[in-house]
Amino acid sequence: MEYVLETNGLTKEYSRTAVVNDVSIKVKKGEIYGFVGKNGAGKTTFIRMVLGLTKATRGSCIFFGGEDRIKAQRKIGSLIEGPALYKNMSARRNLEIYSTLLGTDTKNIDEILETVGLSDTGKKRTADFSLGMKQRLGIAMALVGDPEFLILDEPINGLDPKGIVEIRELLTTLKDKGKTIFISSHILGELEKTATCYGIISSGRLVEEISADELKKKCGKRTVIKVNDPVKAKDIISGLRKTDKLEIEGKRLFISGEIPDIGELTNALFKEGIVVSGINEDDNGMEDYFIKKMEEGV
Repeated sequence: MEYVLETNGLTKEYSRTAVVNDVSIKVKKGEIYGFVGKNGAGKTTFIRMVLGLTKATRGSCIFFGGEDRIKAQRKIGSLIEGPALYKNMSARRNLEIYSTLLGTDTKNIDEILETVGLSDTGKKRTADFSLGMKQRLGIAMALVGDPEFLILDEPINGLDPKGIVEIRELLTTLKDKGKTIFISSHILGELEKTATCYGIISSGRLVEEISADELKKKCGKRTVIKVNDPVKAKDIISGLRKTDKLEIEGKRLFISGEIPDIGELTNALFKEGIVVSGINEDDNGMEDYFIKKMEEGV
């Protein structure tokens, strides 16, 4: 497996208080990695350490399988805490200046503007851009030099629905062009539509790292049965339905998927002295899953 980023125990402490604590993640080449957490969870501090903007207290970052950091930085584009723009200049002029500062060729600026949907802005000042346009220009700046890996910190924060859709479509386009994207956000509904893998952070700790496919399996429909003895009920149901995933929460037993033979199941429980006080279907949504996971780290 080829990884563009691996972090090992990355930690940042201020006055002996860890704001990022022992975070180890792996970002595969070609994926959109969603870094999920509430505001203040440590997402931006983590990104700043990865980019070398903040020195880690301990831990390490490995880029592109062990490439030298200086060489690796040339393959990384980033947008962190909003783009810094020359407001009285056009999108093109901003890209030209940024390209010059980086010492890169300006010949692909037209392609970049086309990719981010700003090719028709002409001489319009960026001061007159919408917030969504400014974010797209920020991503365009991250694309200067044709990096392989993009790190985007909250690129959809504060956008209206139209702006969010524009950024989502742009991220999909960039992935199709072969870019690997690491995107931090607290807007869970949007990440569901783009991410192929997730890292969930809470209070500076990585709570879980999970692929989108694994998450979908965990967040499908469930049958919820409220019983007086969930442990015994779980054993009984396991004997009847060996392929189902069963979880206990309090007096409730969660069974993955829908149950077509619910009568047979309740009869089996009744014969063993299990009192069933409630049955219903529950759609275990991704947002509920994320919120529950983030609360585990508090």
